[in-house]
Amino acid sequence: MKIAIIGAGKLGTKVVNALVSGNHSIIVIDTNEEVLNKISQNYDVMTVAANAKQLSVLKDYQIGNFDFLFTCTDSDETNMIIASFAKKIGCKKVVARVRDPEHMNQMDFIKENLDIDHIVNPDLSITNEIYKYLVEKYTLTNGIFSSGKVSMVQFKVNKMKQLIGLSMMEVNNVLPHMLIVAISRNGKIIIPHGKHVIEDTDTLYLVGERSEIAHLHSKVHEKGKYTNLQKVMIIGGGKTGFYLAKKLAEFGISVKVVERNKERCYYLSTHLDDVMVLHGDATDGVLLDEENLDEMDAFVTATGFDEENLLLALMAKQKGVEDVISKVSRQSYKALIEKMGIDMALNPLDIIVSTILRYVKGSKKIISSLLIQGQAEIMEIIATDAMKLSNVALKDINLPDGVLIAAIHRGNTVIIPNGDTKILSNDKVTIFSLLSDIGELEKLFINKPRSFHM
Repeated sequence: MKIAIIGAGKLGTKVVNALVSGNHSIIVIDTNEEVLNKISQNYDVMTVAANAKQLSVLKDYQIGNFDFLFTCTDSDETNMIIASFAKKIGCKKVVARVRDPEHMNQMDFIKENLDIDHIVNPDLSITNEIYKYLVEKYTLTNGIFSSGKVSMVQFKVNKMKQLIGLSMMEVNNVLPHMLIVAISRNGKIIIPHGKHVIEDTDTLYLVGERSEIAHLHSKVHEKGKYTNLQKVMIIGGGKTGFYLAKKLAEFGISVKVVERNKERCYYLSTHLDDVMVLHGDATDGVLLDEENLDEMDAFVTATGFDEENLLLALMAKQKGVEDVISKVSRQSYKALIEKMGIDMALNPLDIIVSTILRYVKGSKKIISSLLIQGQAEIMEIIATDAMKLSNVALKDINLPDGVLIAAIHRGNTVIIPNGDTKILSNDKVTIFSLLSDIGELEKLFINKPRSFHM
């Protein structure tokens, strides 16, 4: 597939990293030669230092013959214009990153009139995940998700206390024919392997045959689950803070937003209804105490600085706030986040990369997918003989640590796999993957190199 990425910032680079192993022909266009040099040194892609807003540039590099184009420069207007130009000259699918709330209010009109296939918004995507966590508490349609004869159930381990302290191998003795595919612990989704032991605060995700999961679900489901969320404090009045405050206020929750930029505070106060906007520096502990931080039901840090977000989240956790959520973009902070004990840490770049990958593939391989707490994805694929993961014992596949083959639907049979299981052509395969490992997982979906015989 021929793919063009316009904009070589953090998001553009992360999309390149996820796509580069998929046998695609990729071109990256940006006006900044320095960032392009970094990309060309790390990835086998073509880089072009040019302004893609000039139609001549798109024509010179034959973007009209490309299968897919993604625009992710710093400017919404530039992204929309380039995507529109590319579509007009023949590019098959175009996707633009658009972040401004003013544009999002007229998204359908923009897509229709500029002929843009899809618009992604990292701030709105992360807002939706935070909202689902706080308000819906991430119930999977009453705690259960089904596809065909395969089902998944989600529950807190205190509903089945005999699992606490058990390793993954020992769980098989208690729950045969089922598999723990993910654990939610201290704000982090873990894809478990043999060494992992269940802790008393874990939330578990189990996959198995539909009737057996339904029976387990009847024992562990929390009936009448609802949120008692009343007060939320959001640190950072940028786009994520804006979207989240608006959504929570519309739900009827009392929201306070703390923002240090005076002009931004004025914008927030004139564009948000029923939201208290506070001008001040949230790192000043006195301010947070005066605004009754310890009385908040939830605390969300959404500034543009990962370090500040984590520091403030830790402060809120020490004050006893029940739900503490942080927006964190750096992958290197994963281990630190787990030790801090905050309830949820989300990376907006991972969420958007997952969206882009699904869109690039279309419906050819991925038949369904579901985002889990904004950090992992459960997906179903139809296997073919050509895929690298087919006709090989699972123990011999170099699966990333953040990927697990959860179930195989073969004909009328559901298989909970072990290391000796092989995936065959036409199997419907259920896979769990951390969003950060989606790029590595892509390598297993691509076709094996053909062998030629003389």
